[in-house]
Amino acid sequence: MSVSTKSSNSVEKAEEYYNSNDADEFYFKIWGGEHIHVGIYHYNNEPIKFASQRIVPKMASCLNLDVFKKVLDLGSGYGGGPRYLAKNFGCHVTCLNLSEVQNERNEQLNMERGLDHLIDVVYGSFEEIPFPDNSFDVIWSQDAMVHSANRDQVVAEAFRVLKPGGDFIFTDLMQDDNVPKGVLGPVLDRIHLDSLGSFKFYWEEARKNGFELMSINNMSQHLVTHYDRVRQETEKQYEEIIDACGKEYIDQMIQGLNHWVQAGNKGHLNWGIMHFKKA
Repeated sequence: MSVSTKSSNSVEKAEEYYNSNDADEFYFKIWGGEHIHVGIYHYNNEPIKFASQRIVPKMASCLNLDVFKKVLDLGSGYGGGPRYLAKNFGCHVTCLNLSEVQNERNEQLNMERGLDHLIDVVYGSFEEIPFPDNSFDVIWSQDAMVHSANRDQVVAEAFRVLKPGGDFIFTDLMQDDNVPKGVLGPVLDRIHLDSLGSFKFYWEEARKNGFELMSINNMSQHLVTHYDRVRQETEKQYEEIIDACGKEYIDQMIQGLNHWVQAGNKGHLNWGIMHFKKA
């Protein structure tokens, strides 16, 4: 199978998955509400919703945001990050996301918060970003690029649409640079991929495209805590959530979460903030 075919398949699988009612119900009710990404935890049993919000201001603190900045969020989900940026800095944010179901919820929340004038929600893929060169001051992404089988193209696209001097900042679910071959099979099977990115991979791809490394903040310990918390909450609300998502979906989700926790505990997975600048 060619890289382009694998890339297309992974993108289509992600779109189909996140457009499903089961996924929408689960991620919004269990995973973190508006913020469906890994959180920063102060204690092990902390509510997912609170922990998931902390990564957004931490990432934003690396940037010089103001009302004149244009931000593009790649794989924006329900738009929790963009709403924080728009509300606190007054910048204009474009949400690029493949799930029409998530996009509809995102737009509804933007209107309810009175932020729709600062946030655009656009259907599209971050492998082929539908904007001209040099369009944005900041490219932002949270745990989304994992769904691409062609992450080098995503990095290249981010460089293309970013203005000179602009910032590319993101988190992603990654494998350790030294992970033994084959051990992540159970994790990868769930997301229909044959590999994950890594700190080294993204650093090398960014450098190839002309990015300058600003910082890497390895916070991998929070990944295990997050997946364990999601598993705990799923089991705690089991009867309620199977009514919304179905028993088969939830049982498979718990099994998948177990694989992520086990791989993380063995040191095979990484997570953190990577920040680059376009020269």
